[in-house]
Amino acid sequence: MKTCKAYFKSPLGPIEIVGSADSILALNFVEDMMPGDGELTFCVKECFKQLNEYFKGQRQEFFLNLQPMGTDFQKSVWRQLEKISYGETTSYGEIADALAKPGASRAVGSANGKNPIAIIIPCHRVIGSDGSLTGYGGGLWRKEWLIGFERGASQPPSDIIA
Repeated sequence: MKTCKAYFKSPLGPIEIVGSADSILALNFVEDMMPGDGELTFCVKECFKQLNEYFKGQRQEFFLNLQPMGTDFQKSVWRQLEKISYGETTSYGEIADALAKPGASRAVGSANGKNPIAIIIPCHRVIGSDGSLTGYGGGLWRKEWLIGFERGASQPPSDIIA
């Protein structure tokens, strides 16, 4: 499968996007933007467009073909994450209950932490059962910003350049 890599300049730092001809395979925060591939697939171009709209406060749902790589359990957790509405949060335990696996909140947390497609599969919307912000691969400050942004507490930046 041929893939391409590109970098989106977000208000939270660079985001690396990896896509194939028809799917997004990975989307992660990175420290530095590297040279991307010159020819972007339609799917990666559409991802840029939708991320730009999201960070401008114009999009609450993403409509992209996603192909995250993981175990069956991880994929079931990630599908559950996609059901969390914009501006809402849920706990690891609630996700475990929704998967009919009560008591599997630690396993859910582990799968959540391995989510390869940040923002679009909204792992940032999962918090501790006590309401606390817990781990986030992109850094807790990004998680806090994303939750605040979706709830209207953080303003969309005016200078997004994709």
